[in-house]
Amino acid sequence: MEKEPQIQHSRVKLGSQGLEVSRLGFGCVGLSGVYNAPLSHDDGCAIIKEAFNRGVTFFDTADIYGDKHDNEIMLGKALKQFPRDKFQVATKFGFVYSESNGRPVIEVKGTPRHVRACCEASLKRLDVDYIDLYFQHRVDTSVPIEETVEYQEMGELKKLVEEGKIKYIGLSEPSIDTLKRAHKVHPITALQMEYSLWTREIEDEILPLCRELGIGIVAYSPLGRGFFGGKAIAETMPNDSVLANYPRFNGENLEKNKLIYTRVSDLAMKHGCTVPQLALGWLLHQGDDIVPIPGTTKVKNIIDNAGSLALKLSEEDLKEICNAVPLDEVSGKREMGILSQFSWKFADTPLK
Repeated sequence: MEKEPQIQHSRVKLGSQGLEVSRLGFGCVGLSGVYNAPLSHDDGCAIIKEAFNRGVTFFDTADIYGDKHDNEIMLGKALKQFPRDKFQVATKFGFVYSESNGRPVIEVKGTPRHVRACCEASLKRLDVDYIDLYFQHRVDTSVPIEETVEYQEMGELKKLVEEGKIKYIGLSEPSIDTLKRAHKVHPITALQMEYSLWTREIEDEILPLCRELGIGIVAYSPLGRGFFGGKAIAETMPNDSVLANYPRFNGENLEKNKLIYTRVSDLAMKHGCTVPQLALGWLLHQGDDIVPIPGTTKVKNIIDNAGSLALKLSEEDLKEICNAVPLDEVSGKREMGILSQFSWKFADTPLK
């Protein structure tokens, strides 16, 4: 069988520690059934292969994605098709899921021993010798950040780097103080933060600090959890989608936000592109230190998203796009209630 040639994306340096990734990454969470029904491993691997063949080499997952860590297992199977030096894998630890009286309970754990246990388990599920970028998924506010990053006892990130089990360290949704303190202990390569046309809260403090410290940004939900891809607007929400739990996707909030989608759609027509391409293009123009990781279960969306790389926008265009999405007109909080407590705004940790 003839091997399909891989389309080459431009590559960018993510942070200042040496990590290079494709200009667009791929967020794998949706393959295991979050916004829609989960895909089989065969179908999920086919999507990942399609993304790789179209130039994506940076794949993002987490140990909590999918039933019984299904997402890491699926991604590991897919990555076996590619040479190890041709892709970069990011995964995350920290969330601990349980049930109490039939209700979901989510906690965050960042003790050194827990960090090591999670890393060892992810390495096995992904079936790789090392993880390129290992994120603390959310900050454990009961543990000094120095104890999570610096090596003490058996399970810290710094020692895992020294052992070659992880190459680079990342944080997701840390507070300003937590980020500064962590970076003093060991260089933080990247922050994973929600960043899109309708979620721009990192621009005032976090983005300038990251640029000062040489830390890259991995932008999750760069299409607003599919909003700018037409979720709940051009297409109906699946019955099993968690989007119904997100304030921006239900009731009066959704009706108000549809007006924003219409304005962005009009601008996309003006630029001769699709709405997702315009939303991703805007984000790509915010700087080469920002790597969006859109996810999808459809090949056509992989092709469409890749088209954003060719979009050229002037400063005037970028301003017009921003003006089409006034943040004070975005209706509803960005995060659902069960996760909002883990936002970067509440992620200070105790002093060591």
